Amino acid sequence: MTTRWGECYAQRTEGMRSSVIRELLKFTQQPEVISFAGGLPAPELFPLKEFEEASCKILQEKGAQALQYGTTEGYPPLREFIVEKMGRYDIKASVDNVLITHGSQQALDLIGKVFLDPGDIVLLEAPSYVGGIQAFTAYQPRYITVPIDDEGMRVDLVEEELKKGYPKFIYVLPNFQNPAGVTLSQERRERLVVLANECGVPLIEDDPYGELRYEGDHIPPLVVLDERNLSKTSGGKANAEGFFEGNVIYMSTFSKTLAPGLRLGWVVAPEGVVGRLVQAKQGADLHTSTLTQMLAYEVVRTGFLDGHVRELRKVYRERRDVMLKAMEEHFPEGVRWTRPQGGLFLWVTVPEEIDTAELLEEAVEEKVAFVPGSAFFADGQGHNTMRLNFSNAQPEMIQEGIRRLGKVIEKRLEKAKAVA
Repeated sequence: MTTRWGECYAQRTEGMRSSVIRELLKFTQQPEVISFAGGLPAPELFPLKEFEEASCKILQEKGAQALQYGTTEGYPPLREFIVEKMGRYDIKASVDNVLITHGSQQALDLIGKVFLDPGDIVLLEAPSYVGGIQAFTAYQPRYITVPIDDEGMRVDLVEEELKKGYPKFIYVLPNFQNPAGVTLSQERRERLVVLANECGVPLIEDDPYGELRYEGDHIPPLVVLDERNLSKTSGGKANAEGFFEGNVIYMSTFSKTLAPGLRLGWVVAPEGVVGRLVQAKQGADLHTSTLTQMLAYEVVRTGFLDGHVRELRKVYRERRDVMLKAMEEHFPEGVRWTRPQGGLFLWVTVPEEIDTAELLEEAVEEKVAFVPGSAFFADGQGHNTMRLNFSNAQPEMIQEGIRRLGKVIEKRLEKAKAVA
């Protein structure tokens, strides 16, 4: 008898969905399509020479170690580098607070696995990172969403939601948020930290873009503000290195500064939380690739990353500015968009009568692509929104792609007026 596979799947799979972005990439890889869909760094800026040299050195000098099993927590020198790197942003930690993961995406999955039972509530931004929603949904939570504006998450509305009951955790991307590109203001960060502390609700701070700031002043991470608040109120305790075991789990990645194909991210958390995440990771993959970790460390250990990030900022700032200028020139009246101070994305809102999922079909016919905004809402809202990526196209391609997209939007608006 042939197995009826559809009857064998666990109940949790009913909520699983394919990533809209991953599906879009299948056909936007065509060379004639100008794609603003993926969150892709510029491949021409990948440090190929540095990785080639590092590969030869590692395999010649430490090949046996690089090809052997490693510890689940991660390669110690790389963890030490991360501790030093985060210290520049006043994040105090020891290597015992750091876990290396297969990109931020695995960190999100491990957090869901460790913290979420079916029916637990997760509070997040609307819109929010589609990969976070996808990772958490596998563990069958319920979502409460709070809208954003130009200053990030509406923390006043978070306060209202917390009066009704406490979520298992609050997930937030404070810097150049994916998908909207907005940044959570310092005033709102401070209020959010106080609220979380008062309620004992963990904050999951996802910060993949923090180093890619093109203008404005650096704003302290939530994990730093949490430490400062706890040091005043004595609500938390510090370990020997000064890391406060407070309410924030901090995450970041090398995907946007070195290369996404490395699949290297990290989590910073209290030691007890790291221990649980380590247990969950052991059941998933034992450990992140030893070879990949050693290669990354060899590339960054001499200070290369600082100069490389400066070059990324220069190139991406130019591409952001080109996209913003092209939108002002080619987008019809009634279309609004964000103006990010950093990161890789901006967010577009078109008139209500346009459904961007339908608009995408017409856009692809004109050889331009984007991500419809509804993918970034846990409750399926955002039918008239879209996310645009500006890092993975040359300036002239950005100008042409925005011209095409503006033409498609204008045609759809004309159709809507004719029907009305």
